[in-house]
Amino acid sequence: MSAEILIIDDNPDIRNIIRDLISESGYKTRVAANYSQALKEIDKKLPDVAIIDVKLDKGDNDGIELLTHIKKKNKDIPVIIISGHANIEMAIKSLKNGAFEFIEKPFDQDRLMNFVNRAVENFNLKNENKELETKLFHSFELIGNSSNIIKIREQIEKLSSSDSRVFILGPTGSGKELVARKIHKLSKRKKSPFVVLNGALLDVKKYELELFGEEKSNGSISYGSLEKATGGTLLIDEISEIPFETQSKILRVLTDQKFKRINGDHDVKVDVRIICTSSKNIINEIKLGNFHEDLFYRLNVFQIIIDPLSKRVEDIPLLVDYFSNKISNSYNLKKLKISGDNSYLINHTWPGNVRELRNLIERIAILANNNNTDKISTIIKESIKQEEDEVYSESNFSIPLKEARENFEKDYLTTQLKKFGGNVSKTAKFVGMERSALHRKLRDLGVKDLN
Repeated sequence: MSAEILIIDDNPDIRNIIRDLISESGYKTRVAANYSQALKEIDKKLPDVAIIDVKLDKGDNDGIELLTHIKKKNKDIPVIIISGHANIEMAIKSLKNGAFEFIEKPFDQDRLMNFVNRAVENFNLKNENKELETKLFHSFELIGNSSNIIKIREQIEKLSSSDSRVFILGPTGSGKELVARKIHKLSKRKKSPFVVLNGALLDVKKYELELFGEEKSNGSISYGSLEKATGGTLLIDEISEIPFETQSKILRVLTDQKFKRINGDHDVKVDVRIICTSSKNIINEIKLGNFHEDLFYRLNVFQIIIDPLSKRVEDIPLLVDYFSNKISNSYNLKKLKISGDNSYLINHTWPGNVRELRNLIERIAILANNNNTDKISTIIKESIKQEEDEVYSESNFSIPLKEARENFEKDYLTTQLKKFGGNVSKTAKFVGMERSALHRKLRDLGVKDLN
């Protein structure tokens, strides 16, 4: 399918030159002559690539505003910025805001087409990777022998014959959506739609539109997630991100089992199972006034809690082996030979949880597909060090020195205890402390016995 390029420029001559040039290369085109038209075209349908003049009719930098608007909707869409008033500051500002390329007027036509061709290739490649990741994700199993994963499997089994609402709690990347999909797959609704509404990614003004849909003035209907999921399951991912006012309307839907579309006069009945997820502490969010208490108790009929990967270290070797097989098959590569009990993997805190581990295995598959043991070990060390440096930088440079020192001591001693299987005597000898002194230190830092 031919890519579609949106051309936004208030100069009709330049607009037509670019349109003809791109059309001759086999791409579809749409055009907008001012800021207002551009917004309508972007909101109507996102292009595959956009070419935007910096200065339109709204102000000196309205092209940058349009760039930001596109990136909020889909950060992967390449945007080429053009300007007749170019300077280094303008170029830097464009690139910092996510522009794919910056080109000055008058521009060389071959150079512009080179940018366009590369932008289309870039967009297509990202889409292909997303499709591959989606296929991988949908086929993933809930892997692990930890008590937490065993309990979750039992909970999913119990929920298969029920239509109860479910609230899934767990940190980012721990597999909340995967658990929701497993529940749907085993339920009586499995042949009906499974629809995901991501509360963290929506524009604040569009929550209700996405949920309830809209009846337009021309008589057409835009269906929301509640109707799209009719007969099936609606997963509201990161529901704690949804505005308080909209939460009240969701509560009303759960109470009345019906709703009205935006601009609609007639009630639409609800036949959908709702599953919600959150990576935040919901009870704390209720206390802070960010989440509707009544809504929580309506949704929290059955609760599933997923522990962070750092609390179920015994699952890491199984996950490494599973992802190695899965990703090797997907990329048509030899089976990756990665040791799941690698100390770097076991002792890492995994802030990104299972998703971070899966991404690491995929990185190894791409960069070390000849199964070079040293290369694999280097990738693991470098990836984990980079992740830990970022986490350390974010968490420790915004707190007092005393707290930072305590955090370091806690992480250091916990890691050493893991290394020695929870043996305090061996750990004390290694770190150069008396056993009784280490016991006191661990107690003061709140480190629990690992045995």
